Amino acid sequence: MKILLCGAVAAIGLPAMVGAAYAEGCSATPLRAIEYDQTPPLTLEQAVARAGNTAPEILIAALEARAASADADQAGRRLNPAVSLETENFAGTGGLEGFNAYETTLALEQTFQLGGKRRLSERAARAEAALASAKCNVQRLEVQRLAGELFLDLQAAIEMAAVADASAKLAEEFAYIVERRVDAGATAPPELSRAKAEAAILQATADAAQGEAEARALALASVWGSAKVDFILPRAEASHLALYGTEPDPDGAKHPKLQAAQAGAEAKVAATDRARAGAWPDITVSTGIRRFEDTGDSAFLVGVSLPLPVFDRNQDATRAAKFRTEGAELNARAIEARLRAEQASRAAQIRGAESRLQRLEEEALPFAEDAYASAAEGYRVGKFDLTATLDARRSLIETRAAVIDARLALLTQTLRLRALIGAAPFDGEIQ
Repeated sequence: MKILLCGAVAAIGLPAMVGAAYAEGCSATPLRAIEYDQTPPLTLEQAVARAGNTAPEILIAALEARAASADADQAGRRLNPAVSLETENFAGTGGLEGFNAYETTLALEQTFQLGGKRRLSERAARAEAALASAKCNVQRLEVQRLAGELFLDLQAAIEMAAVADASAKLAEEFAYIVERRVDAGATAPPELSRAKAEAAILQATADAAQGEAEARALALASVWGSAKVDFILPRAEASHLALYGTEPDPDGAKHPKLQAAQAGAEAKVAATDRARAGAWPDITVSTGIRRFEDTGDSAFLVGVSLPLPVFDRNQDATRAAKFRTEGAELNARAIEARLRAEQASRAAQIRGAESRLQRLEEEALPFAEDAYASAAEGYRVGKFDLTATLDARRSLIETRAAVIDARLALLTQTLRLRALIGAAPFDGEIQ
């Protein structure tokens, strides 16, 4: 296990790897309703896939990514030509009185962007579209991880409700033992009242645990935009999220956060190139025909207009774009380092959680069960008092709850590690 964890940490020596779902980008996100089979109990994989496909945040981000792609298409369009019709030298004085000497000019103008402005503008817009898609992938991973964690919380709540219900039944059974001892005159009546009070408290705890499970189910359903629980509750047994199979694919893509940071840096580089091209003036060429009304003659005309870059060569905008590029590249390096540190941290947390769970399951829980069984039997035959027996039962209940909590911590940290490296259930889409 330690070797596997170390291997997972070492894998982020290069950027963390993720699966095919990240590589496809948000262009693969369906924008129509998807029908899901709701007859079997919900699984972790289904919850993650459903969140990744239908969460409102994902659909909004996917629409924004497609809008950015449309903006890039628009940026690559050529400038439209302009047509002008001009009439002059009429309604004047002297020889220009009336409309006998007026001139009419019909001209066509076309502006040409020099310095590769159109190409660079399209390139900058494509880089922004790639950034929007990368941000959508980050949003998708966050939503999927949230759905996975809420699913594990729900499963733990269901298991906790089962433990609470079993504890309430255990208290009822013990209260019956106390009642028999009271009837036999072997113990005082106040002990029966105390035992029944303890049973009532545990039953109330069981009712609260059931309500907590229902609340967790609603929280999970809200991730994909549902106002009610539209799935069959998962089974009480814990999900299997072993660390085996968490080795990143060497041919995989980078982690979405790093992808977004690098896409942001590329967008800034493209914006810098576009700003640098702004130093080149645009040239406007015009051609047309002019008619002289007084003689009936016509003549062609040609013109060229070129701004003189005397005062403004876009140098300040270029300098500002360079600063932003340096900041974006610094951000990408920082995110890569943080992802590396986060993966190492997750591995350390998993080791601790696994050791805790193992000790609770293999040592603490058997001892607690044996202690309560012995205390209950001892009380029944008059060897132990009520307080010692109730303390033993309380310790058993707390130990069972601690086992569930430890298992949830281990599964949650394992899920987060899998999200970092793109292992299942984050390595594809399940319909």
